[in-house]
Amino acid sequence: MKIAVSGATGFVGQHIITELEKRSITPILLIRPSSIPLLSNRKYSIVSMDLCCLPKGDLFEYIGKPDILIHCAWAGLPNYNSRHHFENELPIQYKFLTRLIKDGLHNLLVTGTCFEYGMQAGALHEGIIPQPNNPYGLAKNTLFQQLKCFQLYHPFNLTWARLFYLYGEGQAKSSLLSQLKQAVANREHAFNMSGGEQLRDYLPISKAAEYLVSLALLKQNYDIINICSGVPISIRTMVENWILANNWDIKLNLGYYPYQDYEPMAFWGERKKLDNCLCLNRGG
Repeated sequence: MKIAVSGATGFVGQHIITELEKRSITPILLIRPSSIPLLSNRKYSIVSMDLCCLPKGDLFEYIGKPDILIHCAWAGLPNYNSRHHFENELPIQYKFLTRLIKDGLHNLLVTGTCFEYGMQAGALHEGIIPQPNNPYGLAKNTLFQQLKCFQLYHPFNLTWARLFYLYGEGQAKSSLLSQLKQAVANREHAFNMSGGEQLRDYLPISKAAEYLVSLALLKQNYDIINICSGVPISIRTMVENWILANNWDIKLNLGYYPYQDYEPMAFWGERKKLDNCLCLNRGG
C-alpha cells in the first residue's frame, strides 16, 4: 500500500506520519523544498514540490503513483480571515488535486474544517448545509464543491474530513493549549482567557490521526465526515482539565478577553457517520 501525505510537516501531517509508522506503512511525503530539512533526520520517501509551481508532465507519476493521497497542505494558516484563502490558495489547491486525479489518482482524503458550518450552533451533522462566515471556511467548502463536480467527469473516491478542535504536540503557538503551556513556562500566576463558557468539540490530535488514516485505508467515497469527539465541553473545563492533568500551578483569569463574534457560543460534531465508517474498518 503506497500512501502519499501532503502538508507532512504541519500539525496534522506530522501526526499522520506517526500513525502510519505505527501501522508499518512508510509514506511518500510531498514537501516544499524549504521544509525538507525539517525531516532530514528521518528516512522517508520524499518528493520535493511546491503547489504554486507544479512540475510538467504526469504529476501522478512524479509523486510515485500512490494508492491514496492524504491531503493536509494549505497555506496561510492560522489567519482564517485572510482573503488569501479564496483568492490565491483555492485555485492552487484545485489545480493540484484535479491534475493528480486526471493523471491517475483514485483515492483522495482531504482535511476540511468545522468552520465550513459557519455560525450554526448545536450538534452539527454532515447533512447540514454549510454557511461559512470566514474566508478559510469559504475556501475549503468551495474546494469540496468543486471536487464533487469534478467527480462527474473523472470518477474517484473522495473523503472530506471536517476537523473540529484538535490539540496536542506541535500545535501553532497561537492555539489555546500552546498559549497555556507558554504561560506555565513563563511562571505566570494567571492565564488570561475569555469567560470560557463556550461549548466546543475537542479531540486529541493522535486520535484524529488514527481516524484519518483508518478512513483513508478504506478507499471509499465517503464525502463529508466529521472528525470529532461528539462530546461538547466548555473551554473553561477543557483548560482546567489540562491544568489538573499536568499538575500546573496557574490560575485562570476568566473574562479577560471578550467572546469571539465569528463563532457561535455552542457547537460540536455529530459523529454517527464516523463511527459507522470506522466500524467497517474494524470488520464489525
